[in-house]
Amino acid sequence: MGIQTFLGRRLSLVLLFGLLFVAVQTATRFGLLLMSSGDAAWDASLLGSFFWGLLFDLGAAAFASLPLVLLLMILPRNAFDHRPFRLLLHVLGVVTIGALLFDAAAELIFWDEFGARLNFIAVDYLVYTTEVVGNIRESYNLPLIFGALGLGSAALYYLLGWRTGLVQQAVEGSKESAGRRYVSSFVWVAACLFYGFTLDSSHLPDFANNYNRELAKNGPWSFFAAFRNNELDYDQFYTRIDIDDAFARVQHDIALAEGIDPAVFQGRDLLRQVRSERPTQRPNVIQITVESLSAEFLGTYGSSAGLTPHLDALAAQSLVFEQFYATGNRTDRGMEALTLSVPPTPGRSLVKRPENANLFSLGSVFRSQGYTTTFLYGGYAYFDNMATFFGGNGYEVIDRAAVDSSEIHFANAWGACDEDLYDWTLNKADADAAAGKSFHHFVMTTSNHRPYSFPDGRIDLPSKVSGRKGAVKYSDFAIGRFFAEAAKRDWFKNTVFVIVADHCASSAGKTALPIEKYHIPLLIYAPGGQVAPGRVKTLASQVDYAPTLLSLLGWN
Repeated sequence: MGIQTFLGRRLSLVLLFGLLFVAVQTATRFGLLLMSSGDAAWDASLLGSFFWGLLFDLGAAAFASLPLVLLLMILPRNAFDHRPFRLLLHVLGVVTIGALLFDAAAELIFWDEFGARLNFIAVDYLVYTTEVVGNIRESYNLPLIFGALGLGSAALYYLLGWRTGLVQQAVEGSKESAGRRYVSSFVWVAACLFYGFTLDSSHLPDFANNYNRELAKNGPWSFFAAFRNNELDYDQFYTRIDIDDAFARVQHDIALAEGIDPAVFQGRDLLRQVRSERPTQRPNVIQITVESLSAEFLGTYGSSAGLTPHLDALAAQSLVFEQFYATGNRTDRGMEALTLSVPPTPGRSLVKRPENANLFSLGSVFRSQGYTTTFLYGGYAYFDNMATFFGGNGYEVIDRAAVDSSEIHFANAWGACDEDLYDWTLNKADADAAAGKSFHHFVMTTSNHRPYSFPDGRIDLPSKVSGRKGAVKYSDFAIGRFFAEAAKRDWFKNTVFVIVADHCASSAGKTALPIEKYHIPLLIYAPGGQVAPGRVKTLASQVDYAPTLLSLLGWN
């Protein structure tokens, strides 16, 4: 069959779309490779990346083409003889190319931030458009980007579709009978669905270098796969053993490790009494969870960049945990581990799951001893379901929506600056102390996050344009200011301060799980001497934080 004959068919427009889709995705893959040229493996596996990438590009193109196939199927035989339908075709052509270029731009930006194709993080970000769109608007020159995308889309459509005459030939030869249109469309749809559902991300081979594996993926395909699997059915996707056998094994291991009698456990339960050998102390506890604070930023963990002078000075007076690791790469994962002491649950974290109220948590332990518990966040706590999670687990929630506008002196898309957040924390601590209440505050910062903007004149690096370095140094400055103000309070020496991160600034690496990208700081500072300064070399994670803190305080 000659090319002219083939292009005379209406569905040749779908073929043109598929070729353009694959071409843009291939160009995007080359762009991502150049961005990670120092990390990707330049060996034979790179050919595998592009081979598998082509397979997934074709699968994504097949699914993406289905709306166009159905549209061309239902349009009447002589539809393109009429000017409105021709105009519609041209508009759809420009919009389609624009969508493909927009996806390419989004993937390049996402790769720069996360070192991965569109995944569950991108899915979650769609839920919180206020923060995410605001962050993008403040981080990038959107008029320039969208202007370039618009002009590029129109130019590509003109050059590839109009000047070559391919679209015109397809339009002129599209007068097929309804029966032929329906048959050819159904065959196309069936073939697309078969190809699409046969291909699965699990078919990807193991790559020694994770960047090469990510390059083998297709962005839109990965996005929708993440959307579908965002909350996994545990029974369907994970191997299980008998529940009573599972409890028996865990009870045996706990009893062996802790030197207790297994008979203390009753049925399907792990409840037992944990006693500390230390004298019991009941100081206030303020836990500052710093956004994206990798251990590599701090001088006390080996950095020579000089970005954290206040934290480094604080570390000299603190109990420093040298091998402390995050359980994930999202804030909600850090919260899940720091408050509940559980490893990451499959799919979504407990912070985002339904029925996550009234759980046994660090907060519930403090409240059992008469403490007030408060969650303070610089942004809007509905983000990542934080308000529901902390509110449902007994914490008072203080966020950007709960304070007067006069208490916000600088804010970006993610929330009020750290200085303002720490002022709210000081005010809340003052109020609790004045009421004679012991308190535990979970403070969650936002300033060390793109767009990396902060009040001018605070540090020797400019806001926003200095990027992550400026944000880290500002976060450190704000912490130094907070401690200078806290030291003036009567409750200061009766308070234990914890500095910890929710996760690292980046989790991308050459391996699927680069351990160094999960190394975070944990400093416990007690100006009243409740916890002695020192260094702890024991390997630990956020799951271990709460029981370690309670043990240091001598709690049973």
